[in-house]
Amino acid sequence: MQSVDDSKALGLLVRKERKAQSLTQAELAALTGVGIRFVREFELGKESCRVGLAFQVMRTLGLNLQLRNRKEVAQ
Repeated sequence: MQSVDDSKALGLLVRKERKAQSLTQAELAALTGVGIRFVREFELGKESCRVGLAFQVMRTLGLNLQLRNRKEVAQ
């Protein structure tokens, strides 16, 4: 599991997975039903990206997000 603590880290993780699946940004956008600009900005870590669309992209790639509080991380 990879730790993600900001939008840039999340974008890089999504980009890495997209490339691992041999998808272009345009292909991912088409599969997800979002614009290529959104995919580009999401991968660059733009902080104002819409959360709902971000989850849509992650679902398309087969990624899910798990949250843990500080106490769980320290264990």
